[in-house]
Amino acid sequence: MAKSGEVVENPISGERVSFQLVSAETDGALLRWEHALRPGARVPYDHIHSVQEERFEVVAGEATVRIGNETKVFQAGDTFVIPAGIAHGLANHGEDELRVLTELRPAMNTELYFETVFGLARDGKVGKRGVPNMLHMAVIVRTLGENGGLPGTPMFLQKIGLTVLAAVGRFAGYKGRYKRYSGPAGR
Repeated sequence: MAKSGEVVENPISGERVSFQLVSAETDGALLRWEHALRPGARVPYDHIHSVQEERFEVVAGEATVRIGNETKVFQAGDTFVIPAGIAHGLANHGEDELRVLTELRPAMNTELYFETVFGLARDGKVGKRGVPNMLHMAVIVRTLGENGGLPGTPMFLQKIGLTVLAAVGRFAGYKGRYKRYSGPAGR
């Protein structure tokens, strides 16, 4: 499980996460990290957190952000909040590294997501966007109990689809978390 001060990187997507406050330190109320993206990098997919609010403060660089159907650009010193249920995405179209202080409330298992997916990326077990294949991702998302999805398809249909894909993925041998990336379950 993540600890404050721990840094994980995804060499494929160009992301680096430096944990500042983790779920265990906040009784699950908050996860805070600095999210860095190299020039040209982006969070692999626009996504929705069904019950989590996400707050951002641009520390350095220029953030290009999709919020719902709008694209906005934020500079160092700017802050913005993405309410639960709103589709969003983050990209660095600038020439310098983008660093964004990010807070997610409640924390849920998001730190385990970063540890797992970034660990798989370091081991070369992801696609060109830096995330596992659809079956493996379904197992990860269902195992961690994350509450969200991708924009464009109703959430209830995504949950049904994820349940089916996760069952197939488990049958294919995929796991939702790995001791080598985040330690033993229940730690």
